[in-house]
Amino acid sequence: MKQQASSGGGAVWALVITSVAGFMAALDNLVVTTALPSIREDLGGRLAELEWTVNAYTLTFAVLLMTGAALGDRFGRRRLFLAGLSVFTAASAAAALSPGINELIAFRAVQGVGAAVMMPLTLTLLTAAVPPARRGMALGVFSAVTGLAVASGPLIGGSLTEHISWQWIFWLNVPIGMILLPLARLRLAESYAPGARLDVTGTVLVSGGLFGIVYALVSSTSDGWSDPVVLTGLIAGAALMGVFVRHGFRAKNPVLPMRLFRDRAFFGINMASLLMFLGMFGSIFLLSQFLQGVLGYSPTEAGLRMLPWTGMPMLVAPIAGYLSDRFGGRPVVVTGLALQAVGLALFAMVLEPDVAYAVQLPGLIVGGIGMALYFAPAASLVMSSVRPEEQGIAAGANNALREVGGALGIAVLAAVFSARGGYGSPQSFTDGTVPAVWIGAGAVVLAALAALLIPSRTPARPAPEPADERVPATT
Repeated sequence: MKQQASSGGGAVWALVITSVAGFMAALDNLVVTTALPSIREDLGGRLAELEWTVNAYTLTFAVLLMTGAALGDRFGRRRLFLAGLSVFTAASAAAALSPGINELIAFRAVQGVGAAVMMPLTLTLLTAAVPPARRGMALGVFSAVTGLAVASGPLIGGSLTEHISWQWIFWLNVPIGMILLPLARLRLAESYAPGARLDVTGTVLVSGGLFGIVYALVSSTSDGWSDPVVLTGLIAGAALMGVFVRHGFRAKNPVLPMRLFRDRAFFGINMASLLMFLGMFGSIFLLSQFLQGVLGYSPTEAGLRMLPWTGMPMLVAPIAGYLSDRFGGRPVVVTGLALQAVGLALFAMVLEPDVAYAVQLPGLIVGGIGMALYFAPAASLVMSSVRPEEQGIAAGANNALREVGGALGIAVLAAVFSARGGYGSPQSFTDGTVPAVWIGAGAVVLAALAALLIPSRTPARPAPEPADERVPATT
């Protein structure tokens, strides 16, 4: 049954529930990074195994996002949202109780499965609950919360690890998940995509293709680009994705209709998202280490000094959502990406082993404003560029591209860092970080150019007949 957009209370509850769930899923992308030294001290493990405590989550999350969206469209979005949230919460508790490094990696992978089912459905459920006139503002708040989670992961992870224990980066999810589960069951209405059918062939192709590519990307930082496993993953993954694209053009009901990319709005915002996450994730990965390894800040101190950047989405994104409702999403997104590129460029210009914090502030502030301006209307542009019955798979595709962009950004910028510098000394670390951040800024400039493809105003899509959404389609 379709949610009634006219219910103000339902819209508020949907915004609260989906924003908190999105925060948890996005936070776990980066929250573990600052806890790795403590995890190694407690559980042991080689460097490659420690990296996989991060990569196992990224891998299953990226690979299964589109599958989770398709299952929600077919079997009920609220039902699958509850299932994904349950898996994520249980796996978080299991990760906190892990007796060894291998068990932790396994439970991190299960966490990623739950997040992949839950995350794309948050946008679909929120869009269905909010009236079109207020949708930009609601999606702006949602994007501000999830954007804050991505950027504040090092601060939250560092603070919990430093002041309590590394297990609390996982225990934190458990009470939140247990509160959200009954709220979601009682306050979210069920909805389906009319005529939704499972595309088994397309699901297998996209899952296999993404697995090969993402596995190769996350392995490249430790094994190198010439490693046979990395090369095999890239080649096989690219081949499967090529077959998936062909399938998307020819199949009757594909999991991702390739005709969606003929729409300038859908193509532009997805390419912009991939490139923005490439530049942002890779830069945050290096800059957070620069603040700790070169400037000598503790994880908590480094996180606090990044607040002008990481806290800005909470202040600016709701305003940006209002501006996108008033003037359209394209000018807000393009401006945000341009400012984010300028912020990264300002960082690259001033980085030195003894750089003062006051010198870093302009880059932090400008980059934070730019990130907020991007996150606010991006989700709205994705959802408004497709028909209502396609919004679930559109959200899954956009999230998958963002995850691939993030993994690619860390792999590419880490490779540039290793080629031009290293961990040997503060100067060597700076020498590697500066060209990598310049490349990150260049990727965000390309994202801004891709966003220019978005029409000034995205035309409204016709809504399906209400009766069609009341029951799931039969196979």
